[in-house]
Amino acid sequence: MKKKKAANPRRRPIQRRSRQTVDAIVEAAARVLARHGYAAATTNRIAERAGVSIGSLYEYFPNKDSILAALLERHTEQGGAEVLAALEAEIARGAELPALLRALVLALLRQHRRSPELHRVLFEEMPHPPGADACVLRSEDAIAHRLQAALEADSACRAADPDLAAHLVVQTAEALAHRFVLHGIHGLPEARFADELARLLLRYLGGDRSAEAPARR
Repeated sequence: MKKKKAANPRRRPIQRRSRQTVDAIVEAAARVLARHGYAAATTNRIAERAGVSIGSLYEYFPNKDSILAALLERHTEQGGAEVLAALEAEIARGAELPALLRALVLALLRQHRRSPELHRVLFEEMPHPPGADACVLRSEDAIAHRLQAALEADSACRAADPDLAAHLVVQTAEALAHRFVLHGIHGLPEARFADELARLLLRYLGGDRSAEAPARR
């Protein structure tokens, strides 16, 4: 993935009206990016979609990439919070490891399915400025640390290193959910994909006893 020089906002919005303007610009960027792609997402097109003058846009963002960096951060934080909330809900109801992993997979699928074209442009087409990948890793770390605590509390988990296992599970599930939503797998239905991926992760964690040979008598 390409890297670009950091592009920070020109000034931070403090007043409510300023925050609304910034939110409108970032939301407009999401719509323009999803419809037209990275190359055609010009500041003029974003300003027009947001209903602001190009001068107003430049008061807050020095260039297109600074807007898209803000969009990427918002998109990642919102998606991560939704996945984390889904995990918390399953943990709160006392879900066992198979249900917990399937909930993780389903939450990631929902996140990617909400705006797949935007997700594709953000993570496959748009050059990432320094700091963008750190934002993604922070989100993944928050989910992995919560999963780690659940693994440590679950006797069904046989992972020798729950921290490493949790990070591998989250990153594997994220990568495969991303690819499935955008590209599919030979027409495989989403429910079947979720079941199979959850089963794969469960076997990695040692929680699937169904594949073990029966005890000798």
